[in-house]
Amino acid sequence: MKLLTQKKPRDLVIKNLSHKEIKLTLLSLLALTFQVSTASTIKTVASYDINLLLVQKIVKGQVTDESGAPLPGANVLIKGTTIGVQTDADGNFSIEVLGNNNTLVVSFIGMEEQEVTIGVGPLKIVLKETGQKLNEVVIVGYSTIKKESLTGSLQTITNKKLTDATTPSVENLLAGKATGVYVNSGSGQPGEAGKIIIRGKTTVNGSTDPLWVVDGVIVGNSAGSINPSDIETMTILKDAASTAVYGSQGANGVIVVTTKSGKSGKATINFSTKMAATTLNTGNFNLMNGAELYDLYDSFSNKQDFSNAWWWTPELRNKNFDWWDNATRTGLATDHNLSISGGNESLKSYISLGVYDETAAIRGYDYTRYNALLKFSYKVNNWLTIRPQINATRRDVLDRQHSVGAMYGNMPWDNPYSADGTLVGNQPNPTWVNTTGSNYLYDLQWDYSESEAYDVRSNFDFDIKLTDWLTFTSVNNYIFSNSNSMAYSDPRSSSGLAVKGRIEDYMSSYNRVYTNQLFKFNKSYGKHDFNAIAGYEWNEFNSKSTVGIATGFAPGFIVGDVASIPEKVKGSRAQWAVQSLLSNVNYTYDNKYLAQVSLRRDGASNFGVNSQYGNFFSVSGGWNIHKEDFFKADYITNLKLRASYGSVGNRPNSLYPHYALYSLTTGYNENPGALISQIANPDLSWEKTYTAGVGLDISFLKRFNLTLDYYDKDTSGLLYQVPLPGVIGVTSIWKNVGAVSNKGFEAALNVEIVKNEDWRWAVDANIGVNKNKVTSLYGERKQIIVGDGSGIAGSASKLLTPGKDVDTWYLTEWAGVDPETGRPQWFETNANGERVKTFSYSNASKTPIAMGAYTPSFFGGFSTNLDYKSFDLSAIFTYSVGGEIYNYARAEFDSDGAYTDRNQMNLHSGWSRWEKPGDIATHPQASYNNQSNSNKASSRFLETGTYLKMRSLSLGYNLNVERLNISNLRLFVAAENLFTISHFSGVDPEIPPSNGQITGVATSVYPQTRKFVLGLNLTL
Repeated sequence: MKLLTQKKPRDLVIKNLSHKEIKLTLLSLLALTFQVSTASTIKTVASYDINLLLVQKIVKGQVTDESGAPLPGANVLIKGTTIGVQTDADGNFSIEVLGNNNTLVVSFIGMEEQEVTIGVGPLKIVLKETGQKLNEVVIVGYSTIKKESLTGSLQTITNKKLTDATTPSVENLLAGKATGVYVNSGSGQPGEAGKIIIRGKTTVNGSTDPLWVVDGVIVGNSAGSINPSDIETMTILKDAASTAVYGSQGANGVIVVTTKSGKSGKATINFSTKMAATTLNTGNFNLMNGAELYDLYDSFSNKQDFSNAWWWTPELRNKNFDWWDNATRTGLATDHNLSISGGNESLKSYISLGVYDETAAIRGYDYTRYNALLKFSYKVNNWLTIRPQINATRRDVLDRQHSVGAMYGNMPWDNPYSADGTLVGNQPNPTWVNTTGSNYLYDLQWDYSESEAYDVRSNFDFDIKLTDWLTFTSVNNYIFSNSNSMAYSDPRSSSGLAVKGRIEDYMSSYNRVYTNQLFKFNKSYGKHDFNAIAGYEWNEFNSKSTVGIATGFAPGFIVGDVASIPEKVKGSRAQWAVQSLLSNVNYTYDNKYLAQVSLRRDGASNFGVNSQYGNFFSVSGGWNIHKEDFFKADYITNLKLRASYGSVGNRPNSLYPHYALYSLTTGYNENPGALISQIANPDLSWEKTYTAGVGLDISFLKRFNLTLDYYDKDTSGLLYQVPLPGVIGVTSIWKNVGAVSNKGFEAALNVEIVKNEDWRWAVDANIGVNKNKVTSLYGERKQIIVGDGSGIAGSASKLLTPGKDVDTWYLTEWAGVDPETGRPQWFETNANGERVKTFSYSNASKTPIAMGAYTPSFFGGFSTNLDYKSFDLSAIFTYSVGGEIYNYARAEFDSDGAYTDRNQMNLHSGWSRWEKPGDIATHPQASYNNQSNSNKASSRFLETGTYLKMRSLSLGYNLNVERLNISNLRLFVAAENLFTISHFSGVDPEIPPSNGQITGVATSVYPQTRKFVLGLNLTL
């Protein structure tokens, strides 16, 4: 202890003392003064303010994560003040502490905030990642709860693990990162969003999309236009204990998104930028060039049918126009984001701007999105806090895209350019081998479309603290969306020639009003802890659209005023509303025994008057075994057993399924007429899903975190359009029919393999297994044959029957190629009920059978993260095993000569074509205009859906640029969708959705893109 004094007491300075030492020193000084001074002197010394004696203290330290890696840009704030600093590139800080302040508040994005008491010497502060601490707060429904008290099955993913993909679509960020969550990333067209299924399909006719909740607001069945860079966390709610509080909207699971907010302390400026070169990844799908197609034709058994044609010459083999190469390029995607956050105990703010721009890898398509978020929290006084925010988005699309279908189908022998370099007219062209083919490039000289859309999501939320244990929270949201588009067909183009040009204008808008008013109760009585909510919710949607079509105008004009004929005007409106009463109670005893109960009552506008309201509930419990006195295994730091049971619901994808509807789209003699189009069903009600589940959470050896879950979901009252006899003029009626069961198992493992001052190596892995089946159908029905959902004529069918998967294929059974004749064979059922081979497709197609299902056997993902000093390396993989894809594209491009107006694909690895008697081949003998029906719908085109995909690989480096007043500067390179390992012969075994549904049917899709990324993150 060093004590420096001068002659006057006011000049006393004390350095490097703890608070306790300071108190003892002051008492000693006062006692000494009392002994040697007069009473008046004692009075003078005793009146000094201690804060004047403690002039300043320089506190130094370092902030790291659990592996010892420094955290640059962490906020270090003196508690109760607005004074703070940020750590440098090595996680170090130095701060002047005045007076008797002795507590620092340390925070970092994605880490748990920590309060640290100032001591003697430099501080070593270790922050833990969100999701690792048992006492962290996680989102469950409309409230938050300590993870240690959690009884439901959910998973929280932080921003740090979400920003590995260059995409404007939030859905695509979840691929491979959450157990039991199947993510289909969709096509590679810029702006396309993926589809998500959580714990299997619970319906056969409705939507399988989860419910999305953003900052406490139910926004619908998609993430909408959220900027991925604004996301703080995404929490996936999966079981009844987590989702039942959402009642009729939670049957497909719930994804809760929390956006970033301002934090107390010095203002933080973050800037990030990415530039990505994009190329199409066509997988194993390999179209023929001119020579390969010539050789196929040359092998046809009936070559005499075309050998005298004018186009069949030896020179044809050397003609090779690459339609694919002509239509594609190296695209460019850029993603720029700037955010400013900060504040004090009274006012906190977060402001961000983002621009995503992508020039597509298929020529002619440009996508741009602008995002802005303003988010504030203002503590008006000790009982009122207001939280306004506004999120605005604009999306622009210019579409002159080259034809994807033509890229696949047009023959390499046909050139879009004449010998003089001019474009071949887009009419049946006698100069092409495919004389009925069209040259899409001719129309693209003039035709195009453009669109722009605006979305505004605004909130005015507030909290009123009624007592220390009771708070009233009000969430009030208004969403407005407006979009317009224009499609132009020039009078000179084939599409506009007959009508002398066409202009189509489309305008639509919708608004959504959402509010919930909640009372939140949080109270402890000794070892008893209660956390409860009760409230009311209203959700209303209104939309309208207008279409105007005009024809007949001079080339180059794009407004309807110049058109001579108003061809068509139409419009529509739609509305729905849901209101709810909800409650949830969580109880904990001694942090050992946990219980939760929720109850919700919903009323929805798209149900019959006799069943407009429904009740939903959940009960769950948990046991923290590791806290018991008898538990002596010190190497296990967390052991929790969970169980839950409850109900959720699902609404139909039709807004008015319960009404008797009439169509007024027809008329007679220019007078309007009405025809009945739907029969009323006043008893129509929700699909209800009852879910039971058990789970186990284990953490051991301070390196392993394991979560295991088993669930059993039973859905009854399936919403389905039941067929009716066409003689009455109406073909179907909405009813509650049948039931579906889903059973599954999930496991997630996190391992810290290496963790020291310089190195950190962690591995995450998850697996999900889901088995579903139809358990009953309406009436006496034993089976229902439905389309595959693709909307393609002549595609596969699916079978709904008790005991089978809801995605079971129902097909003519392929029997292979006859070795002696090379003819195709199928199986048929004879009069004795035996399956026998036949050469007649028509006979075989009369007795199709249930084949495999599209549902995979299991799926998941794994990732690895390696940090060494200032370097970081990460890789993310996803996989799916089992499940059968119906590759409809082969019916066109692997047609054995049936289609002579389009290109064909090369034989896939392991395939062979019959050539002579005795050949054991996968493909029958090919012939020109093949009439054998070998390319008709059958199990021949079912292929494995198994794949392993590298989603992301990145390498980053953190630069020390403290001298430039930069807290953190990270440079990185990355590759996305680097490779896919699969035996599927198509473009991608991850089949893009069709008509909004995951169908399992592969067509001529827009391939996903491979990206090579260069990026920078900067923090000031």
